[in-house]
Amino acid sequence: MKFNQTGRFRPISLTLLFMLVQLSCWAQTKVFVMKIDSEIDPRMNRYVDLAFKEADAQQSDVVVIEMDTYGGAVNDADDIRTRILNYEQPVYVFINKDAASAGALISLACDSIYMTQGASIGAATVVVQTGEAAPDKYQSYMRSIMRSTAEAKGRDPKIAEAMVDQSLYIKDLSDSGKVLTLSTSEAIKWKIATGEAENIPELLERAGIDDYQLSHYELSATEKIIAFFLNPMISGVLIMIILGGIYFELQTPGVGFPIAASAIALTLYLVPHYLHGLAQYWEILMFIIGVGLLAAEIFVIPGFGFAGISGLILILAALGLGMVSNDFFNFDHVPTTQINNAITAVLLAFGLTTLLLLVMSFRLHKSSFIHKIALQDTQDSDEGYTVNTYEHNLVGLQGQAYTILRPSGKVEIEGKIYDAFTRGDYIEANSTIEVISQESNTLKVKKV
Repeated sequence: MKFNQTGRFRPISLTLLFMLVQLSCWAQTKVFVMKIDSEIDPRMNRYVDLAFKEADAQQSDVVVIEMDTYGGAVNDADDIRTRILNYEQPVYVFINKDAASAGALISLACDSIYMTQGASIGAATVVVQTGEAAPDKYQSYMRSIMRSTAEAKGRDPKIAEAMVDQSLYIKDLSDSGKVLTLSTSEAIKWKIATGEAENIPELLERAGIDDYQLSHYELSATEKIIAFFLNPMISGVLIMIILGGIYFELQTPGVGFPIAASAIALTLYLVPHYLHGLAQYWEILMFIIGVGLLAAEIFVIPGFGFAGISGLILILAALGLGMVSNDFFNFDHVPTTQINNAITAVLLAFGLTTLLLLVMSFRLHKSSFIHKIALQDTQDSDEGYTVNTYEHNLVGLQGQAYTILRPSGKVEIEGKIYDAFTRGDYIEANSTIEVISQESNTLKVKKV
């Protein structure tokens, strides 16, 4: 060791000191924490995918999943399970009370399972939207992935299968006729769980990790905004704006503002649902076809019949299906709450939109603003008011039906096209007609 002339140690250089600090930081175990604390659905699937990507970006040594869920969609749980099994770094799960159904499958995929006192894991039977058990082909698939997941992590596959199949009997653990659910002590005894812990620091201590650096995953501002628009209540408001904008634009074409508001609301509705795997391309196509049928009914086909009703049904169905993670009308693995939320949001939005349009139509006639820009008095013909847009009297002249009249349409007389209607008769195009009277700016005609 070198000394200076005064007998003191030479000062350590700042570079060496910085290197020592860096080595100290590098020696710490980087622990990345994410939460699965709600229903397993496409939103949670996307959250976990983003979390693992962030864990990779931070070069985390260990990932800890804090779990508290009653389950959800099997297909999304399977995606999360596969992602965990393929992850190169150790993944621990901290079951903070519940890991039921799909949550149990995800937990079994982790390298170590730690449970808080009073927690439970199991009850992984697949159910349909009514709450009843799904057909056996779905149970068979769930039993299979539960077994294979347990085997991959060195856990008893029969115990994992008993969490799905109530007919399995395991001596001293599971009675036939009951789906298996394990408490904390039972899970530890039967080596499903590694140990008990009351919080994440205690989990890390039991796992032998003393010097560590915790990093908790939080959604970015953009993802939080997307999640905000996925809220069923917000989705309902957006649906109201979409429907209202389409209605006003079709009633007053060319104004621009209603359709612009509808387009913005549709974008805010579809983009978040599409990014979360909910809205599919065929649902978007269904919406476009619905709008097309509605427009055709208003502008091309007189009255409001099959095309208009079909268009409205397609629009509502597309908006509702865009909130549900169905596989082309297959709802077997869709949680009941997700379906109920979608139906409620769409029907409530449609009802409120209809009510709002009726109220607005009634109140607009009485508003002071409308009084300033619209004529309020009735101009009766007995007071001398008449409307006549024709250059000369057309009564008695003959021509041809330019379009079909049922009963309204257009006729051609002396090379000019006029709006016309019949007395209720149906007249084919190109039929010979005769003008029997002039009603304001419309002709009443009959077939010759």
